[in-house]
Amino acid sequence: MTARSKKILSIVIKAAIIAFAFWFIYHKVVANKNLQNFEALLTNISNLEIITVIGLVFLLMFVNWFLEAAKWKRLMSKIENISFYRAIESVFCGLTLAIFTPNRLGEYGGRVFFLSPKRRIVGVVAMAVGNIGQLVLTNIFGAIALSAFIYRFIDLDYRLFFAIQILVVVFCLFFIVFYFNIQWLNGILLSFKITRKYKKFYSILGRYRKGELFRILMFCLARYLVFSSQYFILFIWLIPGLHYADIVMMICILFFVQSTLPSLDLFDVGIRSVTASYFFSYITKQDVAVIACTASIWLINIIIPAILGTYFVFKLNFFGNTKSN
Repeated sequence: MTARSKKILSIVIKAAIIAFAFWFIYHKVVANKNLQNFEALLTNISNLEIITVIGLVFLLMFVNWFLEAAKWKRLMSKIENISFYRAIESVFCGLTLAIFTPNRLGEYGGRVFFLSPKRRIVGVVAMAVGNIGQLVLTNIFGAIALSAFIYRFIDLDYRLFFAIQILVVVFCLFFIVFYFNIQWLNGILLSFKITRKYKKFYSILGRYRKGELFRILMFCLARYLVFSSQYFILFIWLIPGLHYADIVMMICILFFVQSTLPSLDLFDVGIRSVTASYFFSYITKQDVAVIACTASIWLINIIIPAILGTYFVFKLNFFGNTKSN
């Protein structure tokens, strides 16, 4: 394929990605009545208060994804040195591709196409390490929150409840031990003949020592605290009277349930809404406000970054040229 043909094909692919992303976004946002409900909730609130609170939540969105960019840069330090701005470009571009691909698979492509061709598959493995770290925290906090929820709202025999607590402890310990010994995966994959020939791609797992994994986990924790704060701010703002501990418990459960269900990012708003509506019904009857808050966070954290990411789609490097296609 000639350089001119590659350039034309690259432009066509990028245009298709952007058109598809905007088509998805338009149809889901326009059809989302929960966003209209959120707007209705704000009718009796002063503009200054709305701008202040929504502005804070919006600012935290950038903090969240900048932390993810810093984590991505850290992960890539074992493979290829990239600037922080380059990391931001790849993160936002990945969000654009994630919205119309199952389980955010497009996010991997959106990031690794900013890397040199020979390091792209290894980059996928490195990104998986960061995602596992985020999943570890989501599962641990979620399991603890579910345990607290059962204690507060579900009437169980004390023996069954005790068994559940043991299960929660084992569950949490498993994820902690697995994460801090992620190099075990390297050994497991080497033990199979069919995967042994691909060791040059996953051998990167052996480079992440416990100290490095701990630092990556701190980025994950910072992100978890940031996007939890976004939910917390909106819930205490629009549903006054809720106990802070109850809100934190429900937020952790919401993240936990969401992480266990396969979905498209654009359809996550439905999963979040149903989950939030069910669990929050134990502490408040303001179902419309709960769902509206959840939908607004979806708009701010997923849709707006995906729209911003369309700009960086033009910088995707499909064919490995030194310059962007």
